[in-house]
Amino acid sequence: MKSIRDAAVDDDNSDRPRKRPNLTGETTGNELATGAERRGLRLLRLLLQCAECVAMDNLSDAADLVLEASELASPFGSSPERVAAYFVDALRFRIVGSCIGIHSPLKHIKTLNLSQMQSFHGALQSYNAISPFVKFSHFTANQAIYEAVDGEERVHVIDLDIMQGLQWPGLFHILASRPRKIVSLRLTGIGSSTELLEQTGRRLAEFARSLGLPFEFHSLEGKIGDVADLSRLGIRPGEATVMHWMHHSLYDVIGSNLGTLRAMKSIRPKLITVIEQDLSKTGSFLVRFVEALHYYSALFDALEVPGEDGFVGDEGMILRRHQVEQRLFGAEIRNIVAVGGPKRSGGGEVKVERWGDELIRAGFLPFSLAGSPAAQASLLLGMYRSNWRGYSLAEENGCLKLGWKDLSLLTASAWQPSTDLIGNT
Repeated sequence: MKSIRDAAVDDDNSDRPRKRPNLTGETTGNELATGAERRGLRLLRLLLQCAECVAMDNLSDAADLVLEASELASPFGSSPERVAAYFVDALRFRIVGSCIGIHSPLKHIKTLNLSQMQSFHGALQSYNAISPFVKFSHFTANQAIYEAVDGEERVHVIDLDIMQGLQWPGLFHILASRPRKIVSLRLTGIGSSTELLEQTGRRLAEFARSLGLPFEFHSLEGKIGDVADLSRLGIRPGEATVMHWMHHSLYDVIGSNLGTLRAMKSIRPKLITVIEQDLSKTGSFLVRFVEALHYYSALFDALEVPGEDGFVGDEGMILRRHQVEQRLFGAEIRNIVAVGGPKRSGGGEVKVERWGDELIRAGFLPFSLAGSPAAQASLLLGMYRSNWRGYSLAEENGCLKLGWKDLSLLTASAWQPSTDLIGNT
């Protein structure tokens, strides 16, 4: 089935055979357009026309186009119909905001209530079950951290947005299997809710205890970039400190970019692992819209394939997919389209688009993931090859990129202080 990103052409004369089009205008093979594909073509045309009207502040026509598109879109339909439903919702919010002259900044993480955070966390668990993206993030970062702390007896991990801490049991396992035992393992989890952080800490402590690991959990409510007193992070001499950061567009995780860079430069962790969406959130509204439409069309298309526990027609799979698309992807689409992204808060700070460049300027150099981390990621995809046939894995300048077909969607990278690299050469 075609995704919206594969179908950006006019749907005139749609009854005659046509080639498979995409946003670049290229064609790949002859095939007869089905009714669903024709609806996808029409939906795409309406979304792009509506975005153009919004960009030109022609809100009356934009509202008419949104209404027309909403009649074709459905969160329970085909991949193009589902992704269109959430873009229609985001455009509707954007139009209303433009009409009243207010573009509310993305919710500060502190304003998200406990039930909203629990909703995000539940959807993330479902995402982990039906897609390799979360597993890829965890496996790759854990392997890089394991290599970086090889031989270290005292390890301190700082997770900038720990959520439920799904990643860390995997790291605990491989650390517990080391010949040289860990003397002290500490994890500082940063997040929005003390209650959720404490719940996460108790689960991780129980798991570490089952492995015989000496473990401490420290919770920090807030954002790393807004922590004025870095002693709150509990950095101790003699520990190998590593920092992990998984980017997303659900909410602003770090607060001040400048504050985050200051903290990284001050702490100088032995390793920083970063998971980033290959999605630009800067530029004009129309540029951001088209970029997001490409990106999320691929994500929705990827979820058409079987998950690890069933097939597309499986009711449980469909319910989990809907939970992921509604609570994660839909929320991100609204933040990007209706607001402009989690960093477009109007705070006056120059926002960072390329964190690799900033980390280099801050005194860090790339730590290549081309060895064991790449092998682990390849093994992961190989284990589920029958279910995840459309995913691609590529190494580029020491980074690992996981994509859907020809589009890179997620990049994993790792960074070490430059002095450490020099010392290891």
